[in-house]
Amino acid sequence: MSTPNPLDSIRLNFSQNDLILLNLALALIMYGVALDLKWEDFRYLIKNPKGFVLGIFSQFLLLPLLTWALISIIQPPPSVALGMFLVAACPGGNVSNFLSSLAKGNTALSVSLTAFSSVISIFSTPLNFALWAGFYGPTSLLLREISLDIWDVFFTVAIILGVPLIFGILTRQKFPRFTEKASKILKPLSILIFAAFIGLAFAGNFDIFIQYIGLIFFWVLAHNFIALSAGFLTGKVGRLPLADVKTLTIETGIQNSGLGLVLIFTYFEGLGGMAIITALWGIWHLISGMTIASLWKLRQ
Repeated sequence: MSTPNPLDSIRLNFSQNDLILLNLALALIMYGVALDLKWEDFRYLIKNPKGFVLGIFSQFLLLPLLTWALISIIQPPPSVALGMFLVAACPGGNVSNFLSSLAKGNTALSVSLTAFSSVISIFSTPLNFALWAGFYGPTSLLLREISLDIWDVFFTVAIILGVPLIFGILTRQKFPRFTEKASKILKPLSILIFAAFIGLAFAGNFDIFIQYIGLIFFWVLAHNFIALSAGFLTGKVGRLPLADVKTLTIETGIQNSGLGLVLIFTYFEGLGGMAIITALWGIWHLISGMTIASLWKLRQ
């Protein structure tokens, strides 16, 4: 019998106030994203279906499949694998629109994909997570031990993503002047709150992070690489314009790790491997995304 990995049993120290802070940050982030949305963004998808369809394929089908393949090869501890499946099931991150613009990508496609993926993630995130985690024996067993109720996850994702998106779109329609001012404040504020949360998580569990960060960072690096590659190759194979290829690369490589952390601390009691790899994803995908976007901008 194999020896259980400590990452599968440790729990990160996390207070109820910390969880409230994280939920507030994520709600503000999604509300800020919605303030930039117009109904025309959804119409853009109908007029330009190819990039949209390939973007959805890359993010919601190809990435989870490649994640399963990567996990099957490297065989990390079950809790780490569960965190990787959860990250792959989350929608795109809110900074993807800024990074697409910086990279001279298709910003309209980026905004539309972010909006649509955030909406359908109410259903796709719980389903994708349960499906692919169930395909891998160790994570399937861990899920049964935790006794996760997938309907509770549906409800949480709907509240965290759906409600702020609806209010944000309505705010833009009814109060356009307020929207312009609020958008400039909410975006940096929400990111600062999220950064503060990550800092608290690291500070409160410093010894655990130091002990495992070297190994887990390698897994984050590999996982983020296949995410970026999935978007890039999908765009190339689909013969999309370069601007669309850039957008698909960034949309697939930038995941909403904040949502993942909310679910981990709500339903998995801060399970060590899940929480650490998701928190590191939240830091690293910003670095990798900014690097790629800056290189593309300089090259152009």
